[in-house]
Amino acid sequence: MRQRSRIAMGPGAASLILIVVILSMSVLGILSLMNSRNDMRLTERSTQVIRAVYELNERAEHSLAALDAILAEAEKEENVLQKVAENLPEGMQMNGSVISWTETDGLRTLDCAVELHPGSTGERFTWLVHRLTAITEEVWDF
Repeated sequence: MRQRSRIAMGPGAASLILIVVILSMSVLGILSLMNSRNDMRLTERSTQVIRAVYELNERAEHSLAALDAILAEAEKEENVLQKVAENLPEGMQMNGSVISWTETDGLRTLDCAVELHPGSTGERFTWLVHRLTAITEEVWDF
């Protein structure tokens, strides 16, 4: 008759398996914690960049509102473009009926340009350029 050999697992083997499981779960927990911490840092950086871009857009809209007020006042006069050119806000350049300016915060630059429509009953101006340029290496460098 054949004898069967039995593999007996004592209390040492169960303890060893338990230790391996605990170590594996600990490593997975630490990796999860590191991943969530990196996600949080990336989210904070993204929020900073988005906030800065919206602040540049807000400054551009304020500049455009100042220009619109000048244009509204100049439309009461005969030579609208000359009156606008004389009263342009600081930082704006006029080339014919196109007015351009730049908003910057050091890392990002927002180039803006509008074309004036003096004497029209519709819109006073049309956006031509609204282009954001950013230096991303310094912003995203951890």
